[in-house]
Amino acid sequence: LFAVLVTLYEEPEKPDSALDFLKHHLGASAPENPEIEALRLEVAETKEKYEAVLEENIKLKTKVKVY
Repeated sequence: LFAVLVTLYEEPEKPDSALDFLKHHLGASAPENPEIEALRLEVAETKEKYEAVLEENIKLKTKVKVY
Protein backbone atom coordinates (compact mmCIF):
# COMPACT_ATOMS: atom_id res chain seq x y z
CA LEU A 1 0.00 0.00 0.00
CA PHE A 2 2.81 2.37 0.88
CA ALA A 3 4.49 1.86 -2.50
CA VAL A 4 1.23 2.62 -4.33
CA LEU A 5 0.73 5.79 -2.29
CA VAL A 6 4.27 6.88 -3.15
CA THR A 7 3.55 6.18 -6.81
CA LEU A 8 0.41 8.32 -6.58
CA TYR A 9 2.38 11.11 -4.93
CA GLU A 10 5.07 10.99 -7.63
CA GLU A 11 2.56 10.88 -10.49
CA PRO A 12 3.11 14.02 -12.64
CA GLU A 13 -0.54 14.18 -13.73
CA LYS A 14 -2.75 13.46 -10.77
CA PRO A 15 -5.71 11.19 -11.55
CA ASP A 16 -9.27 12.40 -11.11
CA SER A 17 -9.96 9.77 -8.50
CA ALA A 18 -7.26 8.70 -6.06
CA LEU A 19 -9.44 5.80 -4.97
CA ASP A 20 -9.68 4.44 -8.53
CA PHE A 21 -5.91 4.85 -8.88
CA LEU A 22 -5.37 2.80 -5.72
CA LYS A 23 -7.85 0.13 -6.81
CA HIS A 24 -6.17 -0.15 -10.20
CA HIS A 25 -2.67 -0.48 -8.77
CA LEU A 26 -3.71 -2.89 -6.04
CA GLY A 27 -5.51 -5.16 -8.49
CA ALA A 28 -9.05 -4.57 -7.28
CA SER A 29 -11.43 -4.41 -10.19
CA ALA A 30 -13.86 -1.58 -10.50
CA PRO A 31 -17.50 -2.34 -11.32
CA GLU A 32 -17.96 -2.92 -15.04
CA ASN A 33 -19.50 -0.17 -17.07
CA PRO A 34 -22.07 -1.48 -19.60
CA GLU A 35 -20.47 0.67 -22.29
CA ILE A 36 -17.11 -1.01 -21.67
CA GLU A 37 -18.69 -4.44 -21.99
CA ALA A 38 -20.34 -3.40 -25.27
CA LEU A 39 -16.98 -2.20 -26.59
CA ARG A 40 -15.32 -5.48 -25.59
CA LEU A 41 -18.00 -7.38 -27.47
CA GLU A 42 -17.53 -5.16 -30.51
CA VAL A 43 -13.77 -5.76 -30.42
CA ALA A 44 -14.29 -9.52 -30.23
CA GLU A 45 -16.68 -9.44 -33.19
CA THR A 46 -14.29 -7.28 -35.19
CA LYS A 47 -11.44 -9.70 -34.51
CA GLU A 48 -13.58 -12.59 -35.76
CA LYS A 49 -14.46 -10.68 -38.93
CA TYR A 50 -10.81 -9.80 -39.45
CA GLU A 51 -9.76 -13.44 -39.14
CA ALA A 52 -12.44 -14.47 -41.67
CA VAL A 53 -11.34 -11.80 -44.14
CA LEU A 54 -7.70 -12.74 -43.67
CA GLU A 55 -8.53 -16.40 -44.36
CA GLU A 56 -10.50 -15.44 -47.46
CA ASN A 57 -7.62 -13.28 -48.64
CA ILE A 58 -5.21 -16.19 -48.38
CA LYS A 59 -7.57 -18.45 -50.33
CA LEU A 60 -8.00 -15.84 -53.07
CA LYS A 61 -4.25 -15.33 -53.34
CA THR A 62 -3.73 -19.04 -53.87
CA LYS A 63 -6.45 -19.05 -56.57
CA VAL A 64 -4.74 -16.16 -58.33
CA LYS A 65 -1.40 -18.00 -58.26
CA VAL A 66 -3.04 -21.05 -59.89
CA TYR A 67 -4.41 -19.01 -62.79
